[in-house]
Amino acid sequence: MLRASLGRLPTSRVPFSVRRYASSSLNSSYKVVVIGGGPGGLSVSSTLSAILGKNNVAVVEPSDVHYYQPLWTFVGGGLKSFDQSKRRMEDVMPKEVDWIQKAAAGFEPSSNVVILADGQKISYDYLVVAAGIQVNWDGVKGLKEALGKDCVTSNYSADSVQRTWEFINNFKGGNAIFTMPSTPIKCAGAPQKIMYLAEEQFRKNGVRDNAQVIYNTGIGKIFGIDKYASTLSQICQERGITVNTTTELTEIRADRREAVFKKTGPNGSEEQVYDYDFLHVAPPMGAPDFIKKSPIADKAGWVDVDAATLQHTKYNNIFSLGDCSSCPTGKTAAAITSESQVVKQNLLSLMAGKELVAKYDGYTSCPLVTGKNKLILAEFSGYTATPQETFPVNQSAERASMYHLTSHVLPELYWSGLLKGIWHGPGFFRNILNPN
Repeated sequence: MLRASLGRLPTSRVPFSVRRYASSSLNSSYKVVVIGGGPGGLSVSSTLSAILGKNNVAVVEPSDVHYYQPLWTFVGGGLKSFDQSKRRMEDVMPKEVDWIQKAAAGFEPSSNVVILADGQKISYDYLVVAAGIQVNWDGVKGLKEALGKDCVTSNYSADSVQRTWEFINNFKGGNAIFTMPSTPIKCAGAPQKIMYLAEEQFRKNGVRDNAQVIYNTGIGKIFGIDKYASTLSQICQERGITVNTTTELTEIRADRREAVFKKTGPNGSEEQVYDYDFLHVAPPMGAPDFIKKSPIADKAGWVDVDAATLQHTKYNNIFSLGDCSSCPTGKTAAAITSESQVVKQNLLSLMAGKELVAKYDGYTSCPLVTGKNKLILAEFSGYTATPQETFPVNQSAERASMYHLTSHVLPELYWSGLLKGIWHGPGFFRNILNPN
């Protein structure tokens, strides 16, 4: 099995300052081209480049910085520093790959070609698309102009997440509103996690009695999996948090400190306007534009893959994982841990002319921070909407142990395990600790 062999593969474990870039000439060619330097792209390229060697794997990624975004809830809640969430892309890029520090702009899958933003074309034998999700800041009128100012913030922005704690700690009372869109987003629990931390801080600062904490979500329930939704609803009731479902943010009128929502009901939609004194926005998101308009996309714009093998439904030398794929599961780093193993094993099988036997079961996880030292570890299959818990305890309960696991252990597994291609999620431990 690939899992057993991965632990013996040579990997890069130390920072390095020398980076070999791909040729700037047109039609450079690689055995494998990986689109994206996020966790999915780095996990796959780390393993494949170790197996295939130099000059065979290229990673297309324009960014200079790699962010561990699950930590941004802790940053916004004043529990971690922003610097703890980032590393230089150069330091996490596998040393055996060619890093093409440009943006991808399109695909010609019938010719096995990736088109870069500057018009350069890179050819491949095999393609892995792990380009993440696109944050559509323009999807809410007035959001871009208001963000990071006058108590309007979002933990989904590298800039504004650094203002979130300041706005929370300086809050004196009034309406504190937290929003969730109806679109798919990365880490669907994040919009409410920061709410619980903020509400707790309001109590600590003695302003809770003067505050109305409101969670307006565009979807029909507080969380997609009933077991965890039940606990979260109870927490909101106990803490006096108002939850409004099918209530989606459409506009911010910053000059009047008004947030405009579309409330969907049995008789259609109506506009609701809230005054705000603090506003945390989870913006709408969707498939990256360059994928959406390409031949590899499905009707919704995601890379069209088989949900089990993660192989493209039309082009068999293309695979996709992470937020940009069409897999109907949660868009989280936890999902990528399992997906990356499936992609690597099936891609290597395809290269060897063997059957694709690795199957992804939709596993994902959402560590739901509900306060300092309190966390619900939601683990489930997005395919079946049923829990897939690792530990032999009820993970829908708030636990300090799960908080410390998420705060201290998971970041190290991310930097030293997932990005290096040697961590593929807790499935092995689940089979031992909680086999049922």
